[in-house]
Amino acid sequence: MKCLVVDDEPIAREILVGFIADVPGLSLVGVCNSALQAMEVLKNEPVDIMFLDVNMPRLSGIELLRALDRYPAIVLTTAYPDYALQGFEMDVVDYLLKPFSFERFLRAVQKVEARNHVSNGGSKQLIVKSDKKTWPIELNDIRFVESVGDYVNITDNERKIMVHETLKNIEDALPGGQFFRVHKSWIISRNAIDFIEGNYIMSGTASIPIGKSFKDGFMIWIKK
Repeated sequence: MKCLVVDDEPIAREILVGFIADVPGLSLVGVCNSALQAMEVLKNEPVDIMFLDVNMPRLSGIELLRALDRYPAIVLTTAYPDYALQGFEMDVVDYLLKPFSFERFLRAVQKVEARNHVSNGGSKQLIVKSDKKTWPIELNDIRFVESVGDYVNITDNERKIMVHETLKNIEDALPGGQFFRVHKSWIISRNAIDFIEGNYIMSGTASIPIGKSFKDGFMIWIKK
């Protein structure tokens, strides 16, 4: 995957460049010390992951994302935890709080890889394996996903598929604008919400709980 590093701090840029060099499959296409430089690189180079600092002079990382019509997978990097909600609203893949370890950096890369399991073809799909078979599931057909022990049940408009996978990995593979984790055990599709009653989402005959710690984020997401 092609990486772009955007940070106004030389040491932070150096650390990220070194981390990228140590991971097979990652390549560096650019290193920028400002958001304005990053805009120029994005115009001319294909980028899969942008490691983006939040606090930069003239144009912040968040302001850069708001100025772009389209952008690659975003991993925000910052020394300040206060920007996590803004990052969530911009559908970033991960949020690295400085100083972060190589292990934490790897987890962010793995999240991007998990999201890339969703194809970018004309009909977007989630590809999963179940019972020694590979199942392409249309994203627009997925209604909700439920965690059941070491498995997840993916329910679409026609069937339920049980997959030996964590809910977190499925969450990372689904586009955040279309899907939201509303409970420690549930992910819902925006298209599947019939109505909300109290702390429950009604989707056909299913009643899906909204976890207390997820509710504020869900209410922001549903209004977007």
